Amino acid sequence: MSTLRIRFLGTGTSQGVPVVACNCAVCASNDPCDKRLRTSALVSVGDCNLLIDAGPDMRQQLLRAKVIQLDAVLLTHEHMDHIAGIDDLRAFNFVQEKAMDVYANADTCAAVERVYHYAFAKDRYPGVPELRLHRITAPSFEVAGVNVGTVEVMHMNMAVLGFCFRTSAHGGLAYITDAKTISDDAIASLQGVHTLVLNALRRKEHPSHFNLAEALAMVERIRPQQAYFTHISHLLGKHTMVSRELPANVHLAYDGLVLELPA
Repeated sequence: MSTLRIRFLGTGTSQGVPVVACNCAVCASNDPCDKRLRTSALVSVGDCNLLIDAGPDMRQQLLRAKVIQLDAVLLTHEHMDHIAGIDDLRAFNFVQEKAMDVYANADTCAAVERVYHYAFAKDRYPGVPELRLHRITAPSFEVAGVNVGTVEVMHMNMAVLGFCFRTSAHGGLAYITDAKTISDDAIASLQGVHTLVLNALRRKEHPSHFNLAEALAMVERIRPQQAYFTHISHLLGKHTMVSRELPANVHLAYDGLVLELPA
């Protein structure tokens, strides 16, 4: 069975932490766990590296993690904190001498084509990123020999894709961000997952994201063996203080955290 690994490249919300022009206790913290780039993760299955989301910090994240090989990019949705770094994928075009495969739902693919129109132009400027878009229309798909399952969640009124990586009915990893509601059917499909990654923005309720209480309630419904929260804002509180409040199997993810999981 292939090794399944996730590296959290970024665990912050759209503003990151610290927030520009903010001097709150979290933004002023010297704890490295309170320094959060925009949410992204690298999932490795054996030798296959899959990037989940390509936000504005992608270049910095990949350099920090020393990522030199990338097989594909999986996009959860079209918001800029999840797609604003796509232009820098051209570095892999040069090194790997091929277009980068990008997987997303139809709306996100359309947004990528709109934002990065120059990459899809008939007469392209030399050096623009070479992207091969794949519209996800099925509950699962294969990329570089790896089976990837999908689960649709709602980010207010926007459909967002979560991704699942497991080779059997139990175990593996489910990665969900920017969720506010998850249907009963989607929750049922997540039963038995070993590790659940889920967004937990802040303590106060938010119209389009789980707050801490909602994220904890969703963990109770899905019942993974362990859960890690991501897409965290400075309004949640300091990493060490919030961590003390969580159940034993629930943790705050932080930038640079690496987990090796049963597939």
